[in-house]
Amino acid sequence: MAVWVRYSHGGGALLSLLSAALLAVWWLWRPELMLVLPFSLRLPIVALGVWALGAAFIRPVAQDMELYRLLVLINTPWTHAALWGFAIVTLGLAVYRGLG
Repeated sequence: MAVWVRYSHGGGALLSLLSAALLAVWWLWRPELMLVLPFSLRLPIVALGVWALGAAFIRPVAQDMELYRLLVLINTPWTHAALWGFAIVTLGLAVYRGLG
């Protein structure tokens, strides 16, 4: 029995996956970017990051395994906006801290 892997995720899914990987590595490399914010702002940004990065990483898996309920949840416009919003927040914090 042959199992075929489909690579028809499109350029948007690949771009989301690569940007999520870059953001995850950046936050592992520079976790002190969050220190300039008060604690009341850290928690929502961490929650946004967990949702955005998790959705970007799970999207190709959900498409390959055809998990339609999960696809409905992670293909919403809000999820895509969360990833790019988290990227903008990360870039803004890096510019504020001096990119180092």
